[in-house]
Amino acid sequence: MQTILIIEDEKDLAELVAFNLEREGFRVMTAHDGLTGLDQASRIKPDLVILDLMLPGLLGTEVCKTMKRNEKTAAIPVLMLTAKGEEIDKVVGFEVGAEDYVVKPFSTRELILRVRALLRRAATPPSPGSVVKVGPLTLDVERHSVAIDGAEVSFTSTEFKLLHILVQRQGRLQSREVLLRDVWGYAFVEDSRTVDTHITRLRGKMGAAGELIRTVRGFGYKIEL
Repeated sequence: MQTILIIEDEKDLAELVAFNLEREGFRVMTAHDGLTGLDQASRIKPDLVILDLMLPGLLGTEVCKTMKRNEKTAAIPVLMLTAKGEEIDKVVGFEVGAEDYVVKPFSTRELILRVRALLRRAATPPSPGSVVKVGPLTLDVERHSVAIDGAEVSFTSTEFKLLHILVQRQGRLQSREVLLRDVWGYAFVEDSRTVDTHITRLRGKMGAAGELIRTVRGFGYKIEL
């Protein structure tokens, strides 16, 4: 039975989410402030954390950042659950390492679909080991590392998977919907801005090499020399 930790200060909401997840067969634990949630994440090592952004004691961004810096909890997928839905809030959430983002109010069905998609991704081993080079970019699948002009660059697990798919399909145009399906495991067309946000993050981290990622207006993206 997979364990999910909900860190949410609204107790009624936490209980509602817990009830629906338990009905789907998950074991659920809850915490109502950031410090308690961080302690539980470290002790019980859940399969996934659902994390509110605005928490007493320690903000959700700090909880996520601390988890991703700790080797014991770094691999645990984090789903941000928050009332803040501005683009900058999503960028901040992804910047500190969150794998996905759901804005309140949300449908329980969508939340469960996203939870299952994140758990599938976490359980999927990397494809057969290989080193792929595209111009100044070197992607090592086995080491889960990326280097640009020989210098290693740090990417979150989601950023790495997105970049890996684009590199694997070099020169082939990928729609936002296809990327949502293959990277995030779902295809909510109305959420295609998630892809755009991650592409922006990728380009920013890649520096001049970010120009390898081409935008095809109105459709999607591809990597091309």
